Amino acid sequence: MSNYTPEFHRYDKMSYRRVGKSGLKLPALSLGLWHNFGDVDDFSNVRKMLQKAFDSGITHFDLANNYGPSPGSAESNFGKIMKQDLQPWRDEIVISTKAGYSMWPGPYGEWGSRKSLLASLDQSLKRMQLEYVDIFYSHRFDPETPLEETMTALADSVKSGKALYVGISNYPVEATKKAVEILMKLGTPCVIHQPRYSLLEREPENGLLELLENKGIGCIVYSPLAQGLLTDRYLNGIPADSRAAREVFLKKEKVEQLHSKIRALNTIAQNRGQSLAQMALSWLLKDERVTSVLIGASSVEQLQNNINCLKNLEFTAEDLELIDTTIGKLL
Repeated sequence: MSNYTPEFHRYDKMSYRRVGKSGLKLPALSLGLWHNFGDVDDFSNVRKMLQKAFDSGITHFDLANNYGPSPGSAESNFGKIMKQDLQPWRDEIVISTKAGYSMWPGPYGEWGSRKSLLASLDQSLKRMQLEYVDIFYSHRFDPETPLEETMTALADSVKSGKALYVGISNYPVEATKKAVEILMKLGTPCVIHQPRYSLLEREPENGLLELLENKGIGCIVYSPLAQGLLTDRYLNGIPADSRAAREVFLKKEKVEQLHSKIRALNTIAQNRGQSLAQMALSWLLKDERVTSVLIGASSVEQLQNNINCLKNLEFTAEDLELIDTTIGKLL
């Protein structure tokens, strides 16, 4: 039996933004369970981070079928904590999951076929011990499956009661445009798109953000800290236990190439009274087209430090110009 009771004033600590033109709102910061929530991680720490997030007004938890490691274990851990601690507040929580990247062996364990997506959703619901998710995503565009098939599977997940809303992630602009049109015809609109976006990775500025705004679709950003590059972790080189040292998702060469720019950005952040990570998160939230920013965490302290970005979301024209000049032609 859990002794957990959420913080009474949790909703006073967070701002909430409308997801495009839908009726749904998300917290400015959402918690992503991509890393640090799997079966290789300390379960008690996972539990503390989820409780801390909810106590801070973070009502949205973002998962995918293959999050871990091992694949699926983040959903399993999340399901246990939902059951132990958060179940009485299920209607105050938005839970999302995705399917599309490699999850199980054979031809149906990835990509965008109807069989793959709907089988994956059933597996995710079992792992999380849920009757439905709030948002179900196609995790990546599948160039070999008709878009109509993928989008119809998403729409049917809502019609079956296994999802309330649908979204897409990592879709290029043209595929996004077509997917949105198909879903609209099917009567299950695309409410949200999840792209990679940060100070150092600006691809959504090349037409995607404009398209989402025009179509009334929300945008939730992942990798806002560029796999840790936009934190104080690499200011003095590459720590032995870092992702770059292990070359997990991040190459040493990239860190070395960006080192001087990261240090310069850190100076700008310090002058704003923020850490580099806090400034990077605030910079994304300054754009009204960004509904929510997905933050990760490995500890309660790190989670709180990221949440503190909300204390300073204002940028002067000089700030923005200095940031862009610092990053320069690299982008």
